[in-house]
Amino acid sequence: MNEIDGIDESVRAQLAELRDSIDNIDAAVVHMLAERFKCTQRVGQLKAEHRLPPADPAREARQIARLRELAENAKLDPAFAEKLLNFIIAEVIRHHETLAGESVPRDS
Repeated sequence: MNEIDGIDESVRAQLAELRDSIDNIDAAVVHMLAERFKCTQRVGQLKAEHRLPPADPAREARQIARLRELAENAKLDPAFAEKLLNFIIAEVIRHHETLAGESVPRDS
């Protein structure tokens, strides 16, 4: 049985409309994350070229504080926003570590 079998047609239509909006938002989020990672990859390449550390704890702390404030202003749970940013930061650092490892000169 379908989840919405037996539901009023107007409710079904509202659900479909809301779910279409959610799908569009999800697509936008994925595209925004892809753009963000393109930028962070360039940062990682620059760091690797100049032998800078993959992580920047001071910047990360500033970003978390900034994102928490943005979340509060947007009526989004700041703890959730922080968890999401921490996940993204961990992935960025992993990419930067990989780039740093690739830029290490190898013996011939």
